Amino acid sequence: MTSAGRPRRAIPRRSAASRGRWATGPALLVAVVCALVAYTVRVEAGLTGAPPLAAAYDAILDARFDRAEQVLREACPPAPVGACAALRAVSASWEILINPESTALDARFSNLAAAAIAQNEAWTGREPQRAEAWFYLAGAYAPRAQWRVLRGERLAAAFDGKKIKDALEHALRLDGTLYDAYFGIGLYHYYADVAPTAAKALRWLLFLPGGNRVKGMQEMLQARDRGELLKGEADYQIQVVELWYEQNAAGAIRRLEALDARYPHNPLFRQRIAEAREIYLHDHAGSAAAWQELLARARAGSVQAPRATEIRARLGLASMYASMNRVHDAIDEWNRVIEMRPTEPVDALARAQRELRAASAQRGRQ
Repeated sequence: MTSAGRPRRAIPRRSAASRGRWATGPALLVAVVCALVAYTVRVEAGLTGAPPLAAAYDAILDARFDRAEQVLREACPPAPVGACAALRAVSASWEILINPESTALDARFSNLAAAAIAQNEAWTGREPQRAEAWFYLAGAYAPRAQWRVLRGERLAAAFDGKKIKDALEHALRLDGTLYDAYFGIGLYHYYADVAPTAAKALRWLLFLPGGNRVKGMQEMLQARDRGELLKGEADYQIQVVELWYEQNAAGAIRRLEALDARYPHNPLFRQRIAEAREIYLHDHAGSAAAWQELLARARAGSVQAPRATEIRARLGLASMYASMNRVHDAIDEWNRVIEMRPTEPVDALARAQRELRAASAQRGRQ
């Protein structure tokens, strides 16, 4: 941890874009208020057309975005149009999260998010007593708030975060059995308690009440255990809490391993395992093994964005080799990246060249 109440650096300091994924500082409160609620659908009697929405949700988490769109086209109707609109924005946000340095998908995502918000605001206007409508309204705002955090639009993201919290609380007043919604509220209660001073000042400016760390964790775990569709997203968010505040890196890595086993086509989970092993356990060999596994999947074409994933894996592997004093192996990986002349991730080529020069210079001094 860098100071009291602030999390340790969640990934190595390699690029501003990659650091932004973990939303530290004033953006933290906003990110965690909205981190999950966009991705939840309920399978109670009040949710229309739950099975295909559940299938679409799983496809999103597995980074099978074309499959998710196909399922959504078939689901709505009879599932609410607002539900599918929200999940389309969620799908686009996950696609960006896998390659956050690129802005190529930003315009498409912005259009999808705006359409989802408009669709669900109209729905709550028509049926203000329907909890499902408010639930999906929160879900429509959430991916936009996260994207705004990622792109540094913190004040706009904070206002979206307040709308998310208000909509979730409205939904729960109408239907207290929306267990998935309790996870979003639990995230707020937890982080509102442990957030840095700057984030708490932002909370005060937005007239948001204080938090409760213990209550928040209880709500998150209750929702994780009782929610039918929330388990994957809940595990992803809880592992962040375990890493940053609960000093439970082993537990976080177990959650990531379970996610990776369930959603192996999504490269993000294996990447996070490699990063967590390096940063929190100082296990360079374990991190290298995780990068090697991800590299093998990328070369086999069994993950989303295989070429960009291969580049990330090679760069991660090179760093671990260098940390283990296997400089020759690290140089081989950096040279391979340079030979591939990657355009994504956007900073990959420059990073490989920079780290190769540094390693070569160090070798020359020895």
